Amino acid sequence: MNYLISITMGYLLGSIPTAYLLLKNSRGIDIRQTGSGNVGAYNSFDVSNSKLIGLTVLLIDAGKGALSAYLAILVYGDVFIYPAVAGIFAIFAHCYNPWLGFSGGRGLATFAGVSIIIFPYLLIVWIVLWTIFYIIKRDIHFANIGATVMSLILIFNSLDIAIKYANPKPGSASTLILFTMTGLIIIFIKHIEPLKELIKDQKIIRMNRNEKN
Repeated sequence: MNYLISITMGYLLGSIPTAYLLLKNSRGIDIRQTGSGNVGAYNSFDVSNSKLIGLTVLLIDAGKGALSAYLAILVYGDVFIYPAVAGIFAIFAHCYNPWLGFSGGRGLATFAGVSIIIFPYLLIVWIVLWTIFYIIKRDIHFANIGATVMSLILIFNSLDIAIKYANPKPGSASTLILFTMTGLIIIFIKHIEPLKELIKDQKIIRMNRNEKN
């Protein structure tokens, strides 16, 4: 029953379609049909050309994740598994929104909100890696994908530190690994299409270089 309640809390909060509601009501735009079609902060900014709208979506989507984890802690106390489960289902519902035909965002803001509450170490690692990857290529999707993959690898190789800075403390390393893997895999899956575009663009660049040579 505890798991079911955690799942329900996370899923309902995560399923709030922030970007869709905000763009539809303020600009009359269906974000699913505009720009990249992604129901998230970056596409909200892109299609509205409004930093305020983009930032608002970002903060609310992060808040959904943070509130999911926080409520589970309020209900069940210092037991890592329940806020972790609530957080994962908030991310899943955000990415595959049941109210929008299972379309949604890419989960980064919501995962960040969950991590702020129960696993800030992961968020710090991800942000540092994102910054490095962004400097390398100046491409947001490249940075998102690179930071997501490398974060998982680094967490695996620094479990003692990761467990130390998790709150509440996980019952075992496997619980923390499962939370991290599940969240980052969901995010990676939502970035498969941008990854394909990046690969395609690189092939075009190489072909153009070969033609010039």
